[in-house]
Amino acid sequence: MELLYTIRGKYDKDNYDHFSWDKYKDWSRMHHLDELVSLDGMLNELLVESDYDNEDDWNHIHTFVNYQTGFFTDLEYVFKRLIRLENYNLLAVVVEPKEKCESINLIDYEFIGYDLLDQDFAISALTNCGGFDETFLPSELNKKGLIDNYEKAFYIKEQLLINNPDEHHADTNVIAVWRHKTLSK
Repeated sequence: MELLYTIRGKYDKDNYDHFSWDKYKDWSRMHHLDELVSLDGMLNELLVESDYDNEDDWNHIHTFVNYQTGFFTDLEYVFKRLIRLENYNLLAVVVEPKEKCESINLIDYEFIGYDLLDQDFAISALTNCGGFDETFLPSELNKKGLIDNYEKAFYIKEQLLINNPDEHHADTNVIAVWRHKTLSK
């Protein structure tokens, strides 16, 4: 299991830029959310700014099938390249986990669920595609906008592509997500 790290901006009633929290909850039909903790770069922006001209940075940038994921191999690097010191979530992630992660205890982190990102690692099929009601309902996601259960995450991943074979964002990667208990601010 390869553990990776990222820092994402918070998105909740107190932290949003261009799309108000209430409007988002209405649009997404996820009125039960208390905070969105997604890996979607449009909703929870990446707050790690790599220097792509620096050869050493590439030692820490994670890629998957030729795509930059927005995840990094080293926690020290993530903090070195952090561009904002407030309103963020420090996350540990595993791409396409081979085992249930909800029972894996990472010191100082809490497991918060599974996200489904498209093959570009840009858009969450769970929280930023306007809904795939034939596959899952917004009410099936937890209070952070994620899936709680390993089997359910992989079932939804499979059904999304079966039900939407021509939709780019329906071809997804399952990503397990833990949030740091104290360093998220």
